[in-house]
Amino acid sequence: MATHHGLKNFVGLHALCSPGVSRSDRFGRMLPHLPALYTDPLSLAAIGDKNGPLKSTGAASKTTSVAVGQIFFGQFIDHDITLDLTSSFARLDGAEETTNFRTPSLDLDCIFGDGPDGSPYLYWHGQTGVQNAYNGAKMLTGADQAGATAEMQQDLARSSHHRAIIGDPRNDENRIISQLQLAMIRFCNKVAEHLHSTRGLVNGALHAETRRVVTWHYQWTVVNDFLKSIVGKPMVENILGRGRKIYRPETGPFGPEFGASAFIPVEFSVAAYRFGHSMIPQSIQIQSGKPALDVFGPKLGFGFTQLKDLDAVVEWAQVLDLSNPTVDRADRLDAKLAKDLLDLPFVAPGDVKSLATRNLLRGQAFRLPSGEKIAQACERPQAEIDTVTARAAALAAGATPPADLSAGTPLWLYLLIEAGEIGRETSAGVFEKGEGLGPVGGRIVAETLIGLMELDPSAYLGSNRSWSPATAADKLGPSGLFSLLDILTF
Repeated sequence: MATHHGLKNFVGLHALCSPGVSRSDRFGRMLPHLPALYTDPLSLAAIGDKNGPLKSTGAASKTTSVAVGQIFFGQFIDHDITLDLTSSFARLDGAEETTNFRTPSLDLDCIFGDGPDGSPYLYWHGQTGVQNAYNGAKMLTGADQAGATAEMQQDLARSSHHRAIIGDPRNDENRIISQLQLAMIRFCNKVAEHLHSTRGLVNGALHAETRRVVTWHYQWTVVNDFLKSIVGKPMVENILGRGRKIYRPETGPFGPEFGASAFIPVEFSVAAYRFGHSMIPQSIQIQSGKPALDVFGPKLGFGFTQLKDLDAVVEWAQVLDLSNPTVDRADRLDAKLAKDLLDLPFVAPGDVKSLATRNLLRGQAFRLPSGEKIAQACERPQAEIDTVTARAAALAAGATPPADLSAGTPLWLYLLIEAGEIGRETSAGVFEKGEGLGPVGGRIVAETLIGLMELDPSAYLGSNRSWSPATAADKLGPSGLFSLLDILTF
């Protein structure tokens, strides 16, 4: 056929209508051409029921290698990259029509906000003398408020109504995440002091360099501490060395020359990254020598309030240092949840109170493919897929009434079962059941987080892949800061 004007094939035309095309301010899909799974909502409710087959009974089974603090760090990462205010599991949700009110990059906007110009209420101002250098660079905490009590000195800066003055209000929804936000702000302030003393930077220049140094250390920790803990070192090294297979916005229908943007895939946000719901213990010891506190109890679970009890101040070594045998480990990653998560105490009567049911309904609202379809796209062995499917069918049969998963397993549930039945690849070819995400869940999570950094020209993986805390021009500490614990106790 001739290729005159009007007859020449328009390469990429199909992409204009493709559900796989996404903007950075929208969610998107990793595998847009896979069919959506439909499951009877009564089956989903039966599986997620507070007395259903997902309820953890008896003493919790613990991991041996995942500190409980990593699960809350995972929540912090989520708040840095996603905020969905518009979707609902009571209707169909289009990924590409759902706005992400956070930037899909690990840029710590949950800490820095819009910077000292856009969010001046987060930063020091009006200081004189030697402190003048830190105006617009250091960040405010409760210790900076007039007449700060001992409790205020261990808390976030707050308004007269006790609301936290921070970049993302969700980082005050429980005491542990609130304390993590505070620790990150303190890290920023220590880095600012270091850069001022070593390089003489002040004000705007000091803020800019502090933000870069802090953000790169945070990103390094996400890759080399958090991800290696949750998905395993072999998966991280495979993705970094051999490239991403399923999260590839830069090779989408338009190609990189059309400026393809990073986005948050719903396979990640609606399913895979909700793995932490299985790993949250019923109670946690946050101070050495003190009793464990109920996660949803008055000291840890009541968010959006000022710190009133010093027993709720988190000692980071006590929740992160695995060399200490008294440090709580996360619960085993499998298809079991703490009982409180299946009957959320803060959800209003008449609403869905089971977190499991909410997750399953949300996956259906976003028309996610089955776990089996995703696993096949990830080229997993059929025998492995059959193992997970059989376990899902047995679990569904134990629901009241029995649930029907004959069409496929909801992705979130599949990935929990995969973690429990296959497990995390801890070393080459060696899988440990329940220690972390399995091959499919691990790939979705790791490719997304690594991809967000590789596609971000301001991230260390997107601008300087030779950077490390040990080779940084402004090395922090004698040998550098390599772990989350290093950062939070710098």
